[in-house]
Amino acid sequence: MHLGLFLPNWIGDVVMATPAFRALRKQFPTSRFVGVMRPYVADVLAGSHWFDEQLFFKPGAQQKDLGSWSLVRKLRERKLDAVVMFTNSLSTGLMAWLSGARERVGYVRYGRGPLLTTRLFHPKQGRNWLPTPGIDAYLQLAYAMGCRWESPHMEVATTACDEAAADAVWKKFHLPPGDQVVVLNSGGAFGAAKLWPTEHFAVLAKRLAAERDLAVVVNCGPSEKPIAAEIVRLANHPRVVSLAREDVPIGLTKACIRRSRILVTTDSGPRFFGVAFGVPTVSLFGPTHMAWSRTHADHEICLAKEVPCGPCMKRNCPLGHHRCMRDLGVETVLAAVDQQLATRRSQAA
Repeated sequence: MHLGLFLPNWIGDVVMATPAFRALRKQFPTSRFVGVMRPYVADVLAGSHWFDEQLFFKPGAQQKDLGSWSLVRKLRERKLDAVVMFTNSLSTGLMAWLSGARERVGYVRYGRGPLLTTRLFHPKQGRNWLPTPGIDAYLQLAYAMGCRWESPHMEVATTACDEAAADAVWKKFHLPPGDQVVVLNSGGAFGAAKLWPTEHFAVLAKRLAAERDLAVVVNCGPSEKPIAAEIVRLANHPRVVSLAREDVPIGLTKACIRRSRILVTTDSGPRFFGVAFGVPTVSLFGPTHMAWSRTHADHEICLAKEVPCGPCMKRNCPLGHHRCMRDLGVETVLAAVDQQLATRRSQAA
């Protein structure tokens, strides 16, 4: 059997899909798995062995090799027996149909129902979607393929190169062993509404260093480097450093989080690395409903400040006050960190 899997586009969703990958691997151990993904998704999965082949696709890319028709040609060459779509778009439904696969499994969204042979439906209340954990929704796709019940435990891995890059960071900043290091992740590709205020992060970092005698590493993506640098400047403590001046590929982020004592993060991709690696994690929610990304992990504490206007699910605060994140105080987050410091790392990873 040749099985094609259209993977999610968001980093966190890719990690949330890993229990479904595991279920499918158990059900079809001798099948050939072809993963269809955005190029950067390969970095999220590096070190894992879910797929026998990876095909890259990027809408609007100038390289013809990443375009839709190139992907359809490659899919037809693989003679797929079935396609499982972790994406919801009409375009991926059309490409799955054009692939020639006899079985096409996915959720009915954006008018693509007629393109599917096995149709799943997200639960709704009236006209609104009911918040459903992504892990559970992805596992339903695997169950539709006949898979048995599977644990919601997420899996990611690091490579030797990832660990070597983290070793270099530890050496450069003279960091102590990982059990004395807290990683702060302040970014979020979703939009500014997910960000906890920079000054809050700075106060938290300084107190962790000065009062808990911990080293603090501020993680960042390419577009988040100014925020990370500002956190370090405001904290003004020798044990608070950032990766703002480093090349920060996804693999380095994974490796730094994997070896840390605790991760404090916004609701963004790196959050799921922490949970998957069994690192005690404190996740900060603002505009997003935490039920959509519930991880079912005992070693994660999720914090949110109830406000009349939330959760609004907007990328930027439509009212301009951003109270859902600003009113989530440092003391509340610090108390959660102290709670995590009192627990052992999970052995799930």
